[in-house]
Amino acid sequence: MNNSKRPRLKQAQSVNTLLKEMLAKPGLGEQINRHQAWLVWDKIVGNQIAARARPLRLRKGVLEIAVDHPVWMQQLQMMKTQILAKIQEQVPKAGITDLYLRKAGHAATTAPPMTTPQKSPRLEEVKLSAAERSHIDHLVKDIENPELQQELRRFFSLQAKLHKKREG
Repeated sequence: MNNSKRPRLKQAQSVNTLLKEMLAKPGLGEQINRHQAWLVWDKIVGNQIAARARPLRLRKGVLEIAVDHPVWMQQLQMMKTQILAKIQEQVPKAGITDLYLRKAGHAATTAPPMTTPQKSPRLEEVKLSAAERSHIDHLVKDIENPELQQELRRFFSLQAKLHKKREG
């Protein structure tokens, strides 16, 4: 727009003043409080889960979470109470009363592309003792879902190998 056609500005307002005016509008401050769960999601669930599950929307106190894999969905279903408690502790004014987990339709619409960390060839060479393997089997023995059980066994094995490699 040409400067000559623009009406003269009587007095410039500071950004601080404009933000206060916007937040004073009915419902906006409340809406911002509710959506603060997005800001603390990674901190609440940790980087590993945050890479697999992202908040999508908030409707009537229910935070909808897109999860990229059925195994992670089942794991999050088991952790739902703890996650909800952490959200309510971190963002009490959000009013989130439940989590709804759904399979992510398309990774690009919900979160950055999910990548599986590449295994270090040296880590694959680390061998676990019979006692270490037995301990891992004991950790996952009560999990009824075979796919989840296998995925957790693999995860615990990699963690044990990594720890063993770091210890020397």
